[in-house]
Amino acid sequence: MQQYLQTVREVLHKGTRKENRTGVDTMSTFNINYEIDLREGFPLLTTKEISWKNIVVENLWFLSGDTHIGLLKKHNCKFWDPWADENGRVPSAYGNFWRHYPIHEQQKIAFNDQIAYVLTTLKTSPMSRRMLVLAWAPGNAQTSELPPCHAMWVLNVQNDENGEPLLNLHLTQRSCDIALGVPYNIAGYAFILELMSHLSGIRAGIFAHTLIDAHIYTAKADGSMAEYDHIPGLREQLTRDVRSLPQLTIDPSITALENLTPLLEADTDELLAKFRLDGYDPHPFIPFKVAV
Repeated sequence: MQQYLQTVREVLHKGTRKENRTGVDTMSTFNINYEIDLREGFPLLTTKEISWKNIVVENLWFLSGDTHIGLLKKHNCKFWDPWADENGRVPSAYGNFWRHYPIHEQQKIAFNDQIAYVLTTLKTSPMSRRMLVLAWAPGNAQTSELPPCHAMWVLNVQNDENGEPLLNLHLTQRSCDIALGVPYNIAGYAFILELMSHLSGIRAGIFAHTLIDAHIYTAKADGSMAEYDHIPGLREQLTRDVRSLPQLTIDPSITALENLTPLLEADTDELLAKFRLDGYDPHPFIPFKVAV
């Protein structure tokens, strides 16, 4: 995961102080791009421990289209709790719009299932350049308390050096929390790429990532809000050696999109057994306080 560590170095080196809606300052820079080849292993950060359970549960939840955190709570995943309302619903447009994107047809609102579309296209026209999944809808994003950070992703098939097809995924992310969010974003979309690969039968290749506003939360210039300072923890990671990447195996019983949502109803151990990660040996966890 040298790509991630190089991104940390770049933001630390080039970033400038910037205020934002949270009230916690960031060191921010514009437009970072990198590629990660999934043929070399699954890109789960090794310079600190990342919860594999949270990666699996959150992204299956997205793919279900659900907006209620009940299934997250069932598996003790708490990252959406700060944004949930009193009824347990969150303003996230990710899974909701992935599966139910609002469109207008003959003066009425209808909904488009983007995930079903890209899977069908992978099977019927895999060389299409139109396999795009959008979470950003202006009517929602311009008024939401939490508009989508990872706003758009695209699947694209290319032939490798031997003429065999490879399935690639490009993520465009408008707002990128380097310490907390980006390691989960990398692993989450790599997981989605592996799932799309598994369901389509096309080998997973490159995960490409565009970070538009790449930022590190930091203390104020006067030293206040030091509890939100992510720089020391990131500098600690830069001193740690990078370990070998783990390998992901998806259970062959998962053959269709419809198989995924029921898995969230299962016990956590049963769920994780369907997505086996072997060889994950990270350095110890480093806590970072989230700026809401």
